[in-house]
Amino acid sequence: MNEYNLKKYLLINLFVLVGLLLTTTDMRLNAQDLVQQNQMKFGRLLRLVDTYYVDSAKIEALTEKAIVHLLSELDPHSVYISKEEVEKMNEPLQGNFEGIGISFNIFKDTLLVTTTIPGGPSEKVGIRAGDRIIEVDGKTIAGMGLKNTDVLEMLRGEKGTKVDVKVSRRSVSEVLDFTIIRDKIPIYSLDAYYMLNKTTGYIKLNKFSATTTEEFLEAMTDLRKSNVQNLILDLRGNGGGYLKSAIEISDQFLDKDKMIVYTSGLHEPRRNYKATAKGVFTEGQLVVLVDESSASASEIVSGAMQDWDRGLIIGRRSFGKGLVQKPYFLTDGSLIRLTTAHYYTPSGRNIQKPYQNGVEDYRKDYLDRLSTGELFNADSIHLADSLKFKTLVNGRDVYGGGGVMPDVFIPMDTSVHYRYYNRLRRNNVVYNFVLDYVDKHRDELENNYQNFDSFNKRFEVSEQMVEEIVSAGEKEGIEREEESLAFTLHTMKKEIKALIARDIYTRNEFYKMFYEDDEAILKALEILDNKKKYNHLLVAAE
Repeated sequence: MNEYNLKKYLLINLFVLVGLLLTTTDMRLNAQDLVQQNQMKFGRLLRLVDTYYVDSAKIEALTEKAIVHLLSELDPHSVYISKEEVEKMNEPLQGNFEGIGISFNIFKDTLLVTTTIPGGPSEKVGIRAGDRIIEVDGKTIAGMGLKNTDVLEMLRGEKGTKVDVKVSRRSVSEVLDFTIIRDKIPIYSLDAYYMLNKTTGYIKLNKFSATTTEEFLEAMTDLRKSNVQNLILDLRGNGGGYLKSAIEISDQFLDKDKMIVYTSGLHEPRRNYKATAKGVFTEGQLVVLVDESSASASEIVSGAMQDWDRGLIIGRRSFGKGLVQKPYFLTDGSLIRLTTAHYYTPSGRNIQKPYQNGVEDYRKDYLDRLSTGELFNADSIHLADSLKFKTLVNGRDVYGGGGVMPDVFIPMDTSVHYRYYNRLRRNNVVYNFVLDYVDKHRDELENNYQNFDSFNKRFEVSEQMVEEIVSAGEKEGIEREEESLAFTLHTMKKEIKALIARDIYTRNEFYKMFYEDDEAILKALEILDNKKKYNHLLVAAE
């Protein structure tokens, strides 16, 4: 190409580039103009309503309704959160709140302390499980139709502030006075961890909060002391949380530089998140348990493990949330959580389920899974070949477009016989019995069973205890069903015993007992105990 043609070529390309830049700039200006025009339009509407409408109009409420409706037209996960709800919303994910450090239940119209947070303000001053708080700051609260929200308003408050309470204790005749100094109270995202056998550990996470990684690493430190070689990570019912925490948990299982997840959106350039060299469990066999309620951050972890053939996914198809939200504050302290990007698993899967038919249709997804039989039979799940991807090590088929599909399917147990027992549960008949039983027998239980192993081996739920629950149910209008009672008797006794163990010992003991015959955990143990089968499933899932 001669010098003249070269100059001509460069000049043409320069004009094209300038034209593209001008077009892009014009598009941005047009979009900004459009936003400004509609902003003025909506402002004028509000002024007209406020000035000329026939009756009084609540402008603030109308504005909030308009915001809610606007966001619902975008996607199911872009939401508006009022100023009053913002602080409460943040507590579970930030990992703490400020209060007196008790778990409680309103039992027989009285505030009953079920547990005290170890090292918390209430435990420090001597409040015990089983105590009844009857007065707060000079105000009698027993027998006044107390609600959970009332308790939270009275007992929560800023760190360093004090609250005076009067307590009734079964073993003491007089009322006890306590002054409690409020403090930071942890909210745990890790429900339980323990060894299932000599080589396999178990960890259950209920959310991905700011403290999840720290909690997980502490649990792994303890499990490694027990020579953990295999791990079952239970994410069933885990609705997600912080993207950062999901990445940090995934990092514990993957080798350095392996992709964990990437995000991308129209106004958000692609961002890759990769594993570091910090993983504490990059070698052992891994199983991740999921179900239809495992969402968002849970799907980032399970999707990454599946794509890298790092572990087996056991359970049912996960929820299917592949959208990333960012919080943006509005002028009055309220905020919107706006979807700004899609996230993708390492193989490129976007596991967001469709929402083109609107929010109401989207929320019926669970009912659709029930009606199609998907929750009971893996053969009822039909996914298009266009959603098929390959895992990155062994080349297995995996699917996008609506949740993480398990490698091993576990059906939901929905026997009609459980309906009777579930009614007893829903009406708090079972738990209220346990509260009353522990309240009456706490000293006896603690003296006779000084540790959990002793309790687990020797304590039996009697037929009389079951009869008391059935009778209490009849008083609540729940008729006795003999066939259902016989069918669920083992489950009922197991749960009663587990709930008593939780109130006497810790939540860890509840899960040890309640999950002792859990189908998904038993299946995971069966596979982990057979290395040949485990490796085979990582090549060709069931």
